[in-house]
Amino acid sequence: MIPVYLPLDSWAHRVPAGFKLVILALSSVLLFQVVSVWVAAGAFLTVLLAYASLGRAGLEQLRLLKALKLFAAVLLIVNWYNGAVMDGVFAVLRLLTMVLAANFVSVTTRMDDMLAAIGPVFVPFRWIGLSERKPALGVTLVLRFVPCLLQVFGALREAYRARTGKSSSWRLIGPLGIQSLRMSDHVAEALAARGGAEGLARFTALAGATGRSERVSKRRNDGI
Repeated sequence: MIPVYLPLDSWAHRVPAGFKLVILALSSVLLFQVVSVWVAAGAFLTVLLAYASLGRAGLEQLRLLKALKLFAAVLLIVNWYNGAVMDGVFAVLRLLTMVLAANFVSVTTRMDDMLAAIGPVFVPFRWIGLSERKPALGVTLVLRFVPCLLQVFGALREAYRARTGKSSSWRLIGPLGIQSLRMSDHVAEALAARGGAEGLARFTALAGATGRSERVSKRRNDGI
């Protein structure tokens, strides 16, 4: 539905989805408690090394940084205007680290595994007669949409540069909003076609079983 996952056989893919999500949540909270810019820079470098460990496919994901240049520039300019340049650097490092970390989890985690990991958090909803899969699906889609929206923004920025010769502009906010609404419509239609959150659960479970079967067969063939 949202083509973010990288079908690789890396160490990150073998880490349980729940563990990755817990680490992502804890690191995001701790990053806002950090007061040293060097620690923030170290966290950013750690995320970059994680991408590098995936090989060429992982390094290609770092193209997301291009889409964040405008946001980073705005943060730096605002803080420079207020006389707090280092605060701007700190804010940029936090932004880049958190976005890249969320994308790293997305590209190394299948959607069915992510749903299965997030679902238990919303089990109390079942006690009051509500479905726990709907909020779990919402959280999963948020993680998926972050890199997708950045890719859309990157494409808009490249098109704007080709037409005007300028690297970026605030005028891209409007087209980005329109593209975001279109994406949400397409996702809603796909969910409706699969029977909503419950139907998606069956669909992703079947897709996951098929994918795992194919990987096992490939390993057996490689062994032969």
